[in-house]
Amino acid sequence: QVQLVESGGGLVQPGGSLRLSCAASGSIVSINVMGWYRQAPGKEHELVAAISSGGTTNYADSVKGRFTISRDNAKKTVYLQMNSLKPEDTAVYYCNADVTIRPSLTSYRALEVWGQGTLVTVSS
Repeated sequence: QVQLVESGGGLVQPGGSLRLSCAASGSIVSINVMGWYRQAPGKEHELVAAISSGGTTNYADSVKGRFTISRDNAKKTVYLQMNSLKPEDTAVYYCNADVTIRPSLTSYRALEVWGQGTLVTVSS
């Protein structure tokens, strides 16, 4: 069974910083894209940032220049460094990963996995 475990959320004042981490575990052959999504109350689920296994990154316009996504392939972990936080960044942040598993000796399967979510609150 594959799991993503997030950590690092919490309460921070506007202008402050937080670092989210997400570690994958289980019988994983490889991890392709890893990313962070968020959902604020009353708003749609949106992509915040994503990173490929080779390090290519993609960001939502609203976080460009403030957030940085990175990953440690050896640790199967993705990070989201969030700086200059704004009240509108308040949301539950979810980790996502596209992984390959090997359910049998003769087969591989692609799987999309989600973390449980971690709450980020930006408020004075």
